Amino acid sequence: MKKDEVPQDGDNMHHGTFKQLFYAVDQSGEYTPVTSVGWEPENVALGQAWEEVELRVQETRDKVLAGELSPIAYYMERTLLDLPLLARKVGKFQWQVKRHMQPDVFRKMKRNLIERYAGIFAISADVLQKGELLPFQRPL
Repeated sequence: MKKDEVPQDGDNMHHGTFKQLFYAVDQSGEYTPVTSVGWEPENVALGQAWEEVELRVQETRDKVLAGELSPIAYYMERTLLDLPLLARKVGKFQWQVKRHMQPDVFRKMKRNLIERYAGIFAISADVLQKGELLPFQRPL
């Protein structure tokens, strides 16, 4: 792509604070770095993806508040982890992590395991153990 063809369709996602770096060919045929504030189709797709993530986080939050799931399920969604990755990070089998998402099992978990989960979720063990559900924020 030529330097003057790099998309500059407006930054719908980050309100002008985020720019992407591309390499494009300049007038002398050399590759040169060029910043872009976005490409409309990409911005739309990213916006839709984030809306889906926010919906999943909210649905999981509602299930935790209804007593159907433990806070571990919420924080897994909130930190954009899936079951295999969370299990690997906490050093447990997937079936064990699924059990920890059951409110009755969660309430009986030992403090050191709560602390391990809290470290992965970058929250305090007290917040996790008390079931406080911190708000979700899109990463920049």
